[in-house]
Amino acid sequence: MVEEDIKGLEKEVAKRKRLASEWAGKMHDLAEERLPEGLEEIHEIAEGTYSACRAWKEAVETLRAAQSEGG
Repeated sequence: MVEEDIKGLEKEVAKRKRLASEWAGKMHDLAEERLPEGLEEIHEIAEGTYSACRAWKEAVETLRAAQSEGG
């Protein structure tokens, strides 16, 4: 894989990490500021957090695989 491709994957990892952090921040804010009134928000925020973290993990795995191909 060429260096440009690796850089693109690194950018994707950074983007997905940022999105996962944003979702984690929403979960934190809910726990710190809006519970128990915001109880109904838990499922949606947890699902979004899980999905964002899973996408981040997949991007990291793709990057690592590409880096190991390059040797």
